[in-house]
Amino acid sequence: MYIPFDELPPHARLWIYQADRPLTETEQATLKPLLLQFAEAWSSHGKDLQASARLLHNQFLVLANNESETSASGCSIDKSVHFVRELEQQFHVSFFDRANLAFLKDGQVEVVPMQALKEKVAAGEIDKQTLYFDTLVHHYGELQQAWPRPAGSTWLSRYF
Repeated sequence: MYIPFDELPPHARLWIYQADRPLTETEQATLKPLLLQFAEAWSSHGKDLQASARLLHNQFLVLANNESETSASGCSIDKSVHFVRELEQQFHVSFFDRANLAFLKDGQVEVVPMQALKEKVAAGEIDKQTLYFDTLVHHYGELQQAWPRPAGSTWLSRYF
């Protein structure tokens, strides 16, 4: 069962997938109904999930489920991963490359390869106040309140 993204409760569980590039306006227009169809059909052991999905900042695919209604099972999570893999094929984009980090710089998403992070920190291009899109956020309330968040308040704090 679909729930509008903006109506999710703060405790709704999230899965965030970062694309390796921004999606174009045409791709976004094609993606939007696919996200709606997936959220409407997503189920766990025959029970509809109270689910939603949205693309944020043209680059972050967010799937959500109100766990207080019906919890996502391993099988339903596998279905979502399969769906995201299909999107990768359709749009020629990677949503599973965890070697790239995304920061908000000058109003734009800047993707930085993990191996370049220390160099960017040393050069002062990234500091603890640089806003980081932490894909490890697990609940809608966190996304609403602090996303992106200063890199120094995330797992990246060890680099500063």
